[in-house]
Amino acid sequence: MLPPVRQRCLPIGPAHCATLSGMSDVIFREAVRADLPAVIALLADDVLGRTRDFTEVDARYEKAFADIDADPRNQLIVADADGELLGCMQLTYIPGLGRHGAERQLIEAVRVRSDLRGQGLGRQMITWAVDQAKQRGCALVQLTTDKTRHDAHRFYLDLGFLPTHEGMKLPL
Repeated sequence: MLPPVRQRCLPIGPAHCATLSGMSDVIFREAVRADLPAVIALLADDVLGRTRDFTEVDARYEKAFADIDADPRNQLIVADADGELLGCMQLTYIPGLGRHGAERQLIEAVRVRSDLRGQGLGRQMITWAVDQAKQRGCALVQLTTDKTRHDAHRFYLDLGFLPTHEGMKLPL
């Protein structure tokens, strides 16, 4: 039996706690509806995000959040320091027939607040996500990153991710 996915508070543990800019320990937890404006701001706080995301909550974001929150295979995770959101990511657990019926974890929408980038929070977030995948018994973790995000490519390579596939998208 797989460990439960639905937990509201997901502390990263003493070995992974972060103190950034004098803030107390950072915890990773599932987002709640009240976090939505801050998450949207994080998504838009990015060169590509500015062209794809708005800074105000509208019905589309409300529906997407409700759908993610209701789906036990999806988690919208936030990095929280004393109620201040420093980062976010979405984790999706995908069942499959490949690899002998193995489940995989997909990491998407990874963002760290722009003034905190390069201080180790992103590394802690991904390390924590990979640990969650291991605890669930996932066979692999996968992610995609835009081809123009060269810093992100270096970051993920440094964390042990390999560029094994060529991803494609079809805008609708």
